[in-house]
Amino acid sequence: MTDITSLFSSSSVSGALAVERAIAELRAGRPVALTEGAARLLVFPAENLDAESAVLIENLATGRANLILSAQRLRRLGVERERPGAIAAPRLDMERIGALLADEEARIDAPVASPGAAEEAALDLLRLANLLPGAIVAPLTESLPQLQEVSGADVRSYRSKKVLSLHLVGRAPVPLEGAPNSEIVVFRGGEGLRDQAAVIVGKPDLSGPVHVRLHSACLTGDLFGSLKCDCGDQLRHTAKIMAESGGGVILYLDQEGRGNGLANKVRAYRLQACGHDTYDADEILGFGLDQRRFGYAARMLDLLGVTRVRLMTNNPAKIEALRAAGLDVTDQRIQGRPTPQNIHYLATKRDRAGHYLDVDIPPAGG
Repeated sequence: MTDITSLFSSSSVSGALAVERAIAELRAGRPVALTEGAARLLVFPAENLDAESAVLIENLATGRANLILSAQRLRRLGVERERPGAIAAPRLDMERIGALLADEEARIDAPVASPGAAEEAALDLLRLANLLPGAIVAPLTESLPQLQEVSGADVRSYRSKKVLSLHLVGRAPVPLEGAPNSEIVVFRGGEGLRDQAAVIVGKPDLSGPVHVRLHSACLTGDLFGSLKCDCGDQLRHTAKIMAESGGGVILYLDQEGRGNGLANKVRAYRLQACGHDTYDADEILGFGLDQRRFGYAARMLDLLGVTRVRLMTNNPAKIEALRAAGLDVTDQRIQGRPTPQNIHYLATKRDRAGHYLDVDIPPAGG
C-alpha cells in the first residue's frame, strides 16, 4: 500500500501544491502568507478589500501595510517605472486603495518605493490567480496556522514546473462542423489549475510540417460570436482550412483575455466602451500588452509528436515562443473578418503589438 505522504514528499510537488492552494485562497478572498528567506508577509488581493478583510489584516499584521502595484498601473497613475512599486497604506482606506488600483482618473498620492523579491512574488501570485495585479502586503513575525503559506521561490518556479508536469488525461473523436474527422485531446496542467485541450483535425502527417494554431480561449468571441474581436472567426476558419488541407492541430489554451482572465477581460471591455483601446484598457487595470505564455503549448505539441510546425497566426510573439522552445516553425498568415465593430481593435493590434494584419482604418464617420 502506498504511503500517502510519499505522494507529497518532493520539494517540487509540495511547492506547486502550496502555490495552487494559495491561488485558491486568494481567489476566495482570504489572505495567505508568503515567505522569502527569513521574511514573512501577509498577502491579500486589493480588489477584494472590504471592511471585514481590512480588520482581519490589521489584526494579523505586525507592521505597516503597503500596496504593491505593477509598473503598468503606476504608469497610468503618473509614475514611470520599469518594475513594480510599493505605496504606503498605513490605514486600509478602501476608497483610496480602490482608486489607486483601477480608477482611470486616479493619480499617485504618495511616494513610490522599490519592492523586494517577496512583494514582486506576491504580485505574480495574483496574476496566476487571474486577479488584478494589486497586492496589499504587511509583515508577519511568525507562521500563522490559519494562513496558507507559500514561498517566493515556489511562485517564481511554478510555471516551469507545471510545463514539465503536463500530461495527457483523455482523448476521444468529436466531429466538428466543417471538420467532421476530428479528435479532442485533454491535458492536465498549465497555469492556475486549468486543463488544456488540443483539437486534432483529420490525420496530419507528423513527418512534415503540421498546420498548428495556438488559440487562446475567448468565451465572448468563440461561443457567443462577439463582434468586438475576430477570435471566433479565426478558430472556425482555421479548422476549415485544416480539414481541407490534410489536417492539423489546434491548441485551445485557457488564457482568456490575453492571459488576464475573464473577469479582467470584461473590466477592460467596460473601459473600451468609454473610449480606450484594448491595450490602454489593460494598462489601466495594471496589465502589460500580453500576459500569455506559450511554453506549455510547446510541451503539448511535443507530447503529440509534433516537431515541425506551420503556425497559422498573425501574432509574431507566438512564432518566437515556439522557436524559442526548439520547434522548427514556419508561419501561415491568418486573420478574421474586419467588421465595423472590430476594425479599430484589429488596427490597434497591428500598430501597437506588431500583428501581421491587413487592416484599413476607415475615415472618421465612414
